[in-house]
Amino acid sequence: MANETEKKPKSKVLPVILAVIVIASAIFGITKYIYAKHHEDTDDAQVDADISPMIARVAGYVNEIRFEDNQHVKEGDTLIKLDDRDLRIKVEQAEAALANANAMITAAKGGVATAQANLETVKSNNIDAAKIRVWKATQDFNRYEKLLAQKSVTQQQFDAMKAEKETAESALQAANKQEASSATQVRTADEQVAVNQSQLTQRQVDLDYAKLQLSYATIISPATGLASRKNVEPGQLVNAGTPLFAVVSDSGVYIMANFKETQLEKMRVGLPVAIEADAFSDKNIEGTVYRLSAATGAKFSLLPPDNATGNFVKVVQRVPVKIKINADKETMAALRPGMSVKVSVKID
Repeated sequence: MANETEKKPKSKVLPVILAVIVIASAIFGITKYIYAKHHEDTDDAQVDADISPMIARVAGYVNEIRFEDNQHVKEGDTLIKLDDRDLRIKVEQAEAALANANAMITAAKGGVATAQANLETVKSNNIDAAKIRVWKATQDFNRYEKLLAQKSVTQQQFDAMKAEKETAESALQAANKQEASSATQVRTADEQVAVNQSQLTQRQVDLDYAKLQLSYATIISPATGLASRKNVEPGQLVNAGTPLFAVVSDSGVYIMANFKETQLEKMRVGLPVAIEADAFSDKNIEGTVYRLSAATGAKFSLLPPDNATGNFVKVVQRVPVKIKINADKETMAALRPGMSVKVSVKID
């Protein structure tokens, strides 16, 4: 009979398994620790883009729509045309008013020339001639005054010479007043030119404004990208302020990631970023930290939290970080604003 006290050899499988698990766990933990020391990750991130909402700036009926929803368009393409007949009439009215203001300017300048000519005539003819007559009458009066003292002329002759002298002086005074009146007419004509010039400027502004309003009847794409959210149909009456569509720019796609404030110690502009999009998990997308927000997301909310209360509970805040995507056109075109992504910033 075999010895019942003989012991079976111990199995070495379990210790080996435990050793493998311990080593694997240690490697995994060390790897994660090293990774965490040099990276900051967050899945609170999404694709964003420059979206240009197009809003009607004038009222009118829609004559033509030259794009379909989610169609790719180029910057400067005409996408919508409104009925602009009433706006063209306003432009023509403004042009007519401007032409009339120009004609008034010409007439006012002609009035200035006429008033200036009258002033020169008064100066050269009336005043100069009146001064000569006064001078001659004064000389004659002085001679007759001496002759009267010598009894060489009669009192009647002296009185006649005195009357002539006074008449000449009165004529000079009248000529001086006429010169002042002519000068006033010149100033008035100049002021009229200034008034008409102001009116001309106003008419030019009215014309520019009418042309600007007319240009709003042709709605063009502000950027190259996808035209989406079409909210208008042919024949529809739109008012100023009506949203028509939006253009998502091709060149304005970026990542907006919200990092915890405790993750920002070593984060700075220019650090490399690894991006993983939920929709394209097989694509390795690279990026660069572009900008850090000036405040936390909570501070920019409609109702910022007020912690000046007795029930304060500390909450770790998040700061938006803008990440520039470094990818080819195909990848950029595949990304859509609003898509969820995971980002990892290499901080060291």
